[in-house]
Amino acid sequence: MVHEIIQKAGVDAHAYVSRFVNFEDENTLVLSTTNPFNLLNHGNKVTSIVNFSKVNNIRYINKFFEAVNHQLETGSIYMGCFETFTAKRRKHWMGRTPVFRTVYGVIEFIFNRVFPKLWGFKKIYFALTRGRNRLLSKAEVLGRLVCCGFEIVEYKEINSRVYFAVKKSGQPSFDMKPSYGPIYKMPRIGKNGKTIHVYKFRTMHPYSEYLQDYVLNRHGYAQTGKPANDFRLTPWGNFLRRYWLDELPQLLNILKGEMKLVGIRPVSERYLQDIPDDLRILRLSQKPGCIPPYVALNKASDVQSVQHAERIYLEEKIRRPYSTDIRYLFKAIYVIVFRKKRSA
Repeated sequence: MVHEIIQKAGVDAHAYVSRFVNFEDENTLVLSTTNPFNLLNHGNKVTSIVNFSKVNNIRYINKFFEAVNHQLETGSIYMGCFETFTAKRRKHWMGRTPVFRTVYGVIEFIFNRVFPKLWGFKKIYFALTRGRNRLLSKAEVLGRLVCCGFEIVEYKEINSRVYFAVKKSGQPSFDMKPSYGPIYKMPRIGKNGKTIHVYKFRTMHPYSEYLQDYVLNRHGYAQTGKPANDFRLTPWGNFLRRYWLDELPQLLNILKGEMKLVGIRPVSERYLQDIPDDLRILRLSQKPGCIPPYVALNKASDVQSVQHAERIYLEEKIRRPYSTDIRYLFKAIYVIVFRKKRSA
């Protein structure tokens, strides 16, 4: 078996996978398949599964991961591999040529990422490709794994493929409506602790929401107040965020009465846990807004500065409930226009 694995994946990949599973164990299931039915009816109790076929070639990725989850006990290891679109582009001569790189990237993105998500084009795409060589990001694959009940142990790029080791941590969430479109609804905590769905232009890869705890636990927060080393961002995400263009759809939240133009930013439940108790109570008493206090007060965007600006704003808001937002709106306009304030 060892010789066959080395021929299939290479010496480095075999050495890496061997760190997590024992190939000589009869309860280790080693496969190279894209069909979830090949996981069934293997007689012996399966304690670990290794699949050397790329995730990119699996037609129904989540169903495959769910089938793996079903075969394993909690804490058991599953290992697989995938090719990121960055690695795939490096292998193609057009992706390495400056003149053609951008055109090639746009065409490949539209065909392999947009078409599979559009009604009417989806069937044509899968009829032509049979679901093979799909364009996937690291964030999407890892996010799908977490969504399907796995905890990320480690991953490593070897020979243009990313090999991952995950362990079963629970049951799949069976997310039947994952967000793929250009506008994403983020679950956030609004006034009185009510969950609202904040509209934004997508700046992260699909399934990134499932990786928030992983990214924060691994890297913590950067000086900007956002998760450090956040690989979930798309190539265009930083540009949209820098000029707050990703937040334009939040005008819909204002029309729905869930947010206002000026106010503390709506945050995730995970982020809310890291806020001091007294500030958390103040935050929950007010409706969140689109333009945050740290912009109006021209503060830095690190966690301490943002929370200090929120505290100043909230205390003023309680003392002057009607005039505070108007003053902060004009302050923010001045800071953005004349002091060139930009998002981190």
